[in-house]
Amino acid sequence: MAKTAKIQIENVLQPGKTYSADPDKYAAMRKAVLAVLPAKAPGMAVAELQKGVLKNLPENLFPGGATAGWWVKAVHLDLEAKGIVVREKGSPVRLHKT
Repeated sequence: MAKTAKIQIENVLQPGKTYSADPDKYAAMRKAVLAVLPAKAPGMAVAELQKGVLKNLPENLFPGGATAGWWVKAVHLDLEAKGIVVREKGSPVRLHKT
């Protein structure tokens, strides 16, 4: 079975730099993140987002939620860089869709 080619994702905190990522895990997490994030401010804290996505992840890609925390961070930083997700000012970090 051939391995799927990696995709390049961005990080809003490191403009111009990209990282290689598994396309299937990225797509599944992107779908889960966008399903959970609210459309308006004040948005959702990252800790809430990490808990919220778990019910929307395919078990074959994230068995028992394994590595979900890392993928939430990678995907939300990529979506911020692409302007799909907005970070509110203040602490803790709160996100919502644009």
